[in-house]
Amino acid sequence: MITVPQQELDPISSPNAAIGVQLRRFRIARGLTQVQLGKLINYSDSLISMIENGDRPAPLNLLRRADKVLDTCGALELLYWSTKSSTLIGGFPAYIEHETKASAFKIYELNVIPGLLQTRGYASALINASARRGEVPEDKAIERLNVRMARQAMLYREPAPSVHIVMEESCLRPVGGPFVMAEQLRRLESVAGLPHVMLQIAPSSLGENLPASKAFTLLTAPDGTWMAYLETLQRGYVERDDKDKIRSLAEAYDWLQAQALSCADSLMLIRTRLKEFHAMFPIATVKPTSWLKSSYSDGGGQCVEVAPGLPGVLPVRDSKDPHGPQLAFGTDAWRSFIAGIKADEFGTV
Repeated sequence: MITVPQQELDPISSPNAAIGVQLRRFRIARGLTQVQLGKLINYSDSLISMIENGDRPAPLNLLRRADKVLDTCGALELLYWSTKSSTLIGGFPAYIEHETKASAFKIYELNVIPGLLQTRGYASALINASARRGEVPEDKAIERLNVRMARQAMLYREPAPSVHIVMEESCLRPVGGPFVMAEQLRRLESVAGLPHVMLQIAPSSLGENLPASKAFTLLTAPDGTWMAYLETLQRGYVERDDKDKIRSLAEAYDWLQAQALSCADSLMLIRTRLKEFHAMFPIATVKPTSWLKSSYSDGGGQCVEVAPGLPGVLPVRDSKDPHGPQLAFGTDAWRSFIAGIKADEFGTV
């Protein structure tokens, strides 16, 4: 009997095909059969087969479990969100494809924290503001947020990419209120401690001497060639062919790197700003009568209470322990969390 090798789907033929092809590649690379993978992630091998053949859309929870078992640093979840390209600026899905494979990054950003470093609360504040301005459809805001969060897995993949970031000092401006900014600055502290990450801040005192007025990213392809990613108001684009353009951006980046604060001084500035935001935390006593049971409490003993009414912050506590600790969330971060639960983005919580 002659066995005909299975012909791989064309990954660009449909979103389902793209996910199916990548799932099959990861599974085979790990030496697993569909039956073995199904047992590990608690899904049937028949469903896995249909997904790999592009016949069924993949449940997000299945892809998250497969990412964990196959040790893909979230690549399948990122692909899931990337296929929802209507939520993203034109040209950005093409960049994400290169981003997942790049071995080195040089990122210059101004006005906002780079997306790879944003906390969920910070990103939510920005995206919700865009939705209020009509720049992002409200029903697509949560999808855009999830793409941004899923991309961050690349910082922790193996082998780790080299990541050098220069942020203009304006990136430290307040976004989302003091609680959100404090969380964001602590995130910068944490990422700056990774051995493969260099984080520098270009001081505002450079003024008109800054060589670039727009953000850009330089990244190295697997074959060692450099490419660039830039955005206009309407769309983004990956530049691979204009070598003079790429060289010019690389020279601008080298200048920025030389003129920016050292990594140590940049970290000191971040910590100074963190203290400033801590000083802005509201001092308020939440009276017991102001606590309300959240609509997302359940009847299984998992009950939370919230105390609405404070500007920019929402205290949360366990209703079974009213004298216990309170957690404070930025209102945008809490709203984003609830939206994620409604969309079943967290699985069982």
